[in-house]
Amino acid sequence: MKRQHDPLRLDVAAFTDDGAQLSGRWPGASLTRLAEGQSPPQDVALPEVVWAAQGERRAVTAGEAELWLALQVQAPVWLTCQRCLQPYEVPLALERRLRFVRGEAQAEALDAESEDDVLALSRSLDLRELVEDELLLALPIVPRHEVCPQPLPMAVEADPLPEGEAERPNPFAVLQGLKRAKPGDGR
Repeated sequence: MKRQHDPLRLDVAAFTDDGAQLSGRWPGASLTRLAEGQSPPQDVALPEVVWAAQGERRAVTAGEAELWLALQVQAPVWLTCQRCLQPYEVPLALERRLRFVRGEAQAEALDAESEDDVLALSRSLDLRELVEDELLLALPIVPRHEVCPQPLPMAVEADPLPEGEAERPNPFAVLQGLKRAKPGDGR
């Protein structure tokens, strides 16, 4: 008999024992921490988050079996370009493999030597919170368009001098001269 698994209170040990699979869609606004950091254009709703999770229990020759959770997530997010300050959509797609072990000490030791993420096995796991955490970690540090859709304002060029007016001397030229002066020059 197959067990029912709740994504909001996932029993990871039972989920991996069953080799179970879950998938679904959540409204973008339901992931509140992710939603707070987004800036969609006016009158545009946050897109859905599409996810899938699969549990796997791997038998090992010595010791207890390894518990794995494969996670796939796709979510377009709206960010503000740091160059042109306009909103733009970033398609996030991620695949993570998480290994669960008994205890924080073991998780910390194995995580340092493994390419996969290693987490301590807990009584229950909120899959929505895990998905949101992974999406937050996947956000670009400095969001920006590859090429901004509108030309960026360039630095304002200095007004040309009126005809017949000589260029003013640089007020820092004296300091530059002092910097170049050698000891014993008498300056």
